[in-house]
Amino acid sequence: MAEHEGEREMAEHEGEREREPVAESMADKITEKTHDHDSSSSSSDSDDDKSDAVKSKIFRLFGREKPVHKVLGGGKPADVFLWRNKKISAGVLGGATAVWVFFELLEYHLITLVCHLSIFSLAVLFLWSNASNFLNKSPPKIPEVLLPEKWVREVASGLRIEINRGFAVLHDIASGRDLKKFLAVIAGLLVLSLVGSCCNFLTLLYISFVLLHTVPVLYEKYEDQVDGNSEKAWTQIKKQYAVLDEKYISKIPRGPFKEKKKD
Repeated sequence: MAEHEGEREMAEHEGEREREPVAESMADKITEKTHDHDSSSSSSDSDDDKSDAVKSKIFRLFGREKPVHKVLGGGKPADVFLWRNKKISAGVLGGATAVWVFFELLEYHLITLVCHLSIFSLAVLFLWSNASNFLNKSPPKIPEVLLPEKWVREVASGLRIEINRGFAVLHDIASGRDLKKFLAVIAGLLVLSLVGSCCNFLTLLYISFVLLHTVPVLYEKYEDQVDGNSEKAWTQIKKQYAVLDEKYISKIPRGPFKEKKKD
């Protein structure tokens, strides 16, 4: 009996010794896998950081950081401008063209058109509503048109932000803070005055509408080429501006605002 018990103890000790290296090998494999996973995740994170850094270094027109769809405000208006639905975009552009032809080429006036359409529609609805009682037919269903308060507030808030931003830019220019903005605004106003002398307000509005339906979608399609050429052009403009600043602009006496700011 004692011999049998001794043999059992020896067998148990040998089994424990065999299990220990197996457990150690399993633990080693688990640590290796976690190490590989951590290294792969860290390498993927580093790759993402590198890709983000590369994207941030890419020159974008007007310093744009968001996609074109987001720059245009997103939602359905941006979908129309970018021709996400070709039928709707073509319909909107065709309607604007028809309105421009109607008013500009046929020389019809807006107030006259609105009054005539209102008279015609009100007369038809009035006669239809009264005639339905004699003809035993259902009267016309006239929908109630109500502007949602949320939509009106969003539009008003957006207009307020843009108007305040424009006033801030004008204030900076009038205070003599930024010469570049001053020259850019003067150039823009000169171009706008030249365009305004060649066409009236309706034609200018129609041209702007057509540009909104053509320029963004073309830019989105050829974004990389346009940004690359713009970067080259911007580099040349900065060089020419540096020469101009060194020769002439730096010699212009500064206003009192900048002196106070330096003090």
